[in-house]
Amino acid sequence: MANPSDEIKSKLDIVEVIREYIPLKAAGFNFRANCPFHREKTPSFMASPEKQIWHCFGCGKGGDVFSFVMEIEGLSFVESLRLLAKKAGVVLKQANPALASKRNVLLDIVELSAKYYHKVLVDSPAAAAARAYLKQRSLTEETIETWQIGYSPNTWDSLLNFLKSRGFQENEIFLAGLSVKKEKMSGFYDRFRGRIMFPLNDLNGNAVGFTARVSPEKEATEKMGKYINTPSTMVYDKSKILFGLDKAKMAVKAEDAAVLVEGQMDAIMAHQHGFTNTIASSGTALTAEQVNLIKRYTNNIFLSFDADAAGGLAAERGIAQSMQAEMNIKVIEITGAKDPDECIKKNPNDWRQAVAAAKPMMQYYFDKTFARLNLKDYDGQNQAVKIILPVLAKFGSKTEQDFWLKKLSQAVDANENSVREKLNEILKRQKSAAVPAGAAEQAKPELDGLKQSREARLSEFLLALALRYPAHLEYLINHLQPDDLVGDDYKLLYKNLIIYYNKLIDFWTREGGSFDLAVNYQDLKNWLNHADSSELADESGTNHQANNKCASLLDRLVLLADKDFYNYTEEQAKAEIISLTGALRANCLSNRRRQISKLIASAEKEALAAEEKTEKLKNLLEEFKSLTEEINLIEIK
Repeated sequence: MANPSDEIKSKLDIVEVIREYIPLKAAGFNFRANCPFHREKTPSFMASPEKQIWHCFGCGKGGDVFSFVMEIEGLSFVESLRLLAKKAGVVLKQANPALASKRNVLLDIVELSAKYYHKVLVDSPAAAAARAYLKQRSLTEETIETWQIGYSPNTWDSLLNFLKSRGFQENEIFLAGLSVKKEKMSGFYDRFRGRIMFPLNDLNGNAVGFTARVSPEKEATEKMGKYINTPSTMVYDKSKILFGLDKAKMAVKAEDAAVLVEGQMDAIMAHQHGFTNTIASSGTALTAEQVNLIKRYTNNIFLSFDADAAGGLAAERGIAQSMQAEMNIKVIEITGAKDPDECIKKNPNDWRQAVAAAKPMMQYYFDKTFARLNLKDYDGQNQAVKIILPVLAKFGSKTEQDFWLKKLSQAVDANENSVREKLNEILKRQKSAAVPAGAAEQAKPELDGLKQSREARLSEFLLALALRYPAHLEYLINHLQPDDLVGDDYKLLYKNLIIYYNKLIDFWTREGGSFDLAVNYQDLKNWLNHADSSELADESGTNHQANNKCASLLDRLVLLADKDFYNYTEEQAKAEIISLTGALRANCLSNRRRQISKLIASAEKEALAAEEKTEKLKNLLEEFKSLTEEINLIEIK
């Protein structure tokens, strides 16, 4: 296929792609779920395997497989194209103009560099010490291959020359974070030299940067640090990356838990021994963005950090971010080993038991705090309250906050109300510092914009029914005008539906064959997307925005029909279409009659002044009578 997006869509099932992110349940011919894009108790998210589209009737979002991935992953179209191409097994050609953006050039550079470093590690004599070190750390060849661990040669320009030979410019390599500008002369040199390279992947498996560990033989003399990372670039932001999440996300979802460790080797060793829901923070505190990434797959986090001061600090800061996101947090405590890597290598079952015995986060924090204080005297009790209350204040869950507040009051033998007053003071200070002016206005939910009048809802239902049961389109078109509908978008789609219907009539009339007016969803959508502007009822008159609007509305309506009318018989559908048509026609006529009534009142004043019945008044009275008769006929039916 000439268009890679069409080829990708033809090879992927939208239901299977969506299932990687949220659980779907069968609903007639389609699937439904709680929407991942807004909070709801009743499922209003629908996906159609037949039409390969999705829509949420709660927040109004919808589209195809690309729009879903773009929305849930926060990606651009080109980024989602790369991600879905991998899933579909479609090779994207660099010549494609859509892939020529700067961001994607940088992604290509980092990905190629990862392959280069891995090849050097596996094959080059210069990487012998690095290979020996990884073997000594008990990594298998399969693990090294899976994680694409590599080695950067201890030279100034090996990577630069390799990438330039593949057509990349020096400045592009610099922007990817893989080279450094020379200080006193022009040109660049390799950023990473003589180091074991761990690729850092984004959630979609794209290599975006590296963590580089100094080669063991240089460790004693290295001045730049044992570990160095790619600097921030257009494609790498350390606050938004969790090491191994691209490989762990499905296991995290399946087990409904993420085990978060501190170092890359901890995560890699865990995966090697089958603990595949493990990810790493790379020694830094969890950020809000990282917590939100985890929250896509689970609300349960098991934290395990090295038993040193830095690890403890990182744990506490990560805990705060997780609490605010209302995550369920437990803390893993290891005995007999300094970190998960060592624990797993000694005895994988010890690690399994440590995870199973993980403490609720606040219990861990209570134990840690109380262990260094004397709770039998006032000073110790007062210190405990001062240390723990700011942590409790970070809870997003009021219920959990109340539970631990009672526990704290009991532990320090204090009146619960007095402790609660102190907590409320902290909460009040936090609230005043955190909420900017006008924030309440900005926080209005999307649902406000989706409220419809009764008649607009009837218009929506009528079009949905007509699209699902097109055998009754003839009746609808003969008995309902576009202006009888309520809602500009519905009117526009209906006008185009009439045009398309008439085109089918013209086609079969010219063919002289059997008369088939079945309106096929996909054919109608293709026509809306690709018809010449002169063919369409395009009220903008200047562009094809109306085409896209109609096509998008069409998707929503066919899913609405599948959701609400999938078990209707043809007779039930016809009866409902007749009923809705009558209700909307009567509503339009009633509105017109109210307008006429006002005009009659005004015309009567004019007639009184002129002392004669004007022609204008006569015409208005006749129209009022005609409208009343038509409304009565509809009501009788």
